[in-house]
Amino acid sequence: MKKLLALTLLIFVPFSAYAQWDLNNDSSSVHFISVKKASVGEVHTFSKISGSINNGKASVKIDLSSVETNIPVRNERMKSMLFNIANFSTASISSEIMINQLTNMKTGSIHHAKMDFDVKLHGVTKLIQIDVQIIKLNPHTVLVASTAPFILKAKDFQLAEGIEALRNIAKLPSISTAVPVSFSLVFTK
Repeated sequence: MKKLLALTLLIFVPFSAYAQWDLNNDSSSVHFISVKKASVGEVHTFSKISGSINNGKASVKIDLSSVETNIPVRNERMKSMLFNIANFSTASISSEIMINQLTNMKTGSIHHAKMDFDVKLHGVTKLIQIDVQIIKLNPHTVLVASTAPFILKAKDFQLAEGIEALRNIAKLPSISTAVPVSFSLVFTK
């Protein structure tokens, strides 16, 4: 009887609801902004990100060694002095997502939501609420993007000392420890 009930339920749930959605690295981005000397802002990114939406869980990993600031020496300093990639090679964000809602969205539709994300960086995990929009680009592609930058505080992730080390080596009067971050993530199935 239990097998018959399970089989009946499977018939009423579209098979595509169980499909895994994979992140398209070439179409996705994660950006952050640094501010030095109190007024000089610069946009940085990561070239290697991966992730998926599977069984109602969206997860994205960021390869911190792929940081791109457009200045090679600064890239190397961020990798070693700030991110400490020898010990913390990746950062990650994850959240629960209603897979049926995602699958049943009509092409071209937009869904706005405040979502709770677990952000893991430098060995620390914090829950951060982020405003996102989910856009169904076609039956096999969705875009999940922050609708506004969210702020990561260096002290919350034990990164304040790294920022201070970068400030000292670059002989700067200041580098902000509050960092705006945004993302645009394309998933396909």
